[in-house]
Amino acid sequence: MRARARSRAAVIASIVLVACTGDSGQPTVSASSSPALLAPGGADSLPATVAALPTTDAASFRSLLEELRGTPVVVNLWASWCEPCEREMPMLSQAARAHPDVQFLGVDTLDAREGAEEFIAEYEVPFPSLFDPDGVIRTDLDSFGLPVTVFFDADGSQVGKVDGELDHAALDEHLATI
Repeated sequence: MRARARSRAAVIASIVLVACTGDSGQPTVSASSSPALLAPGGADSLPATVAALPTTDAASFRSLLEELRGTPVVVNLWASWCEPCEREMPMLSQAARAHPDVQFLGVDTLDAREGAEEFIAEYEVPFPSLFDPDGVIRTDLDSFGLPVTVFFDADGSQVGKVDGELDHAALDEHLATI
């Protein structure tokens, strides 16, 4: 049922996108061209647009976290097919906008790129995400299911992790530690 609704939404989004093209035939607004919210002093290798979705592996992910030292980081592992991920993403998006000094980073896990792009657009995710089709980052973080949210302080130390759906109280508590 949800897949059918997403398919309809994708068709509608395509029609709207075509209707929003300028004289050049290029879209005037696109989720993939939206600039990502990047914390000051962030890493050069962070995706510059929200839906760039570069494919990553565990070593590249760890390297990115190393680049982000000096900036608190919230990493959220999600998938477009994950209902708890759908429920928590509006809260995470709001928190990312409210905490510009914290780098929020999504990791689309065990998913299809098309579903991920639709999810990012549907939930207006303002922060960059990486694409992990094999789930290696989730394994590297010693987690099993989805969603997973991991909190790193500015020194790069992991100071918290929530396996499963995040709620406002847990998010606020962990944000206060970073």
